[in-house]
Amino acid sequence: MDSVAANGDAPRYDARGLVELDEVVPRISEIDGRRASFDARKLTTRRINLELRWLLYEQGIKDVTVANPGAKHSLGAGILTRCRITFDGSLGYFACGIIDGPEVHIKGRVGWSACENMMSGVVVIDGNAGSLMGAAIRGGDAIVKGRVGARTGIDQKGGTIVVLGDAGSMTGFMMQRGRQIICGDVGPGLGDSMYDGTIYVAGKVKSLGIDCVEGEWTDADSELVERKFRIHELGSPPHFQKFVCGKKLYNYDTLEPSERKLVL
Repeated sequence: MDSVAANGDAPRYDARGLVELDEVVPRISEIDGRRASFDARKLTTRRINLELRWLLYEQGIKDVTVANPGAKHSLGAGILTRCRITFDGSLGYFACGIIDGPEVHIKGRVGWSACENMMSGVVVIDGNAGSLMGAAIRGGDAIVKGRVGARTGIDQKGGTIVVLGDAGSMTGFMMQRGRQIICGDVGPGLGDSMYDGTIYVAGKVKSLGIDCVEGEWTDADSELVERKFRIHELGSPPHFQKFVCGKKLYNYDTLEPSERKLVL
């Protein structure tokens, strides 16, 4: 059943039933200085995001609490300013995607593809996260205090993903840069086809993916892990193994012997 709009009218959609047509900002927030809060229980996804953007971009609010988000999809996506956002409840798919700057606290769990294409900022998720957590993340820190599903950090291009629980299969698939710090066990295919980057695992690894190998631990690795745990108040870090790309899968010298003779 559709959520009821702030004015009591049912939301209007396009012919496909996918896009909300109404662009009226609900303006239901309680504002106190540079802080604000609102109850999203009866709001649709678009109206929640409209309210957020109105507060952050037009009212100069820097700290917003959203109560009862109701596990709706695509909340907090595309926020490109420094601020604090607290979602007091769980979110659905594509939470906080394409963000640049916010510090977000999700007091619940999230669905698939949280923090997709995140550019900077911090997202802390108190519960579990679905598959594709941090897909193509480019910067910032994404912290999951529970478990994550398959293909966490797929195509990761930067930033740091920290998971305090277990991770599913193909974690770090096609990873290009950045770090993943996994405190629990990891499923099969860790780091499969990764180009670069570093994955730290404290638990058991069911199997390594293609071209993922164990790396040599350095003082820089200790400093990084300890700093992330200290900054995010995660306690004392456990003992980790380090995994990196073996640099064997992607061989760009693809010339045939006869072609090599011509070049040389």
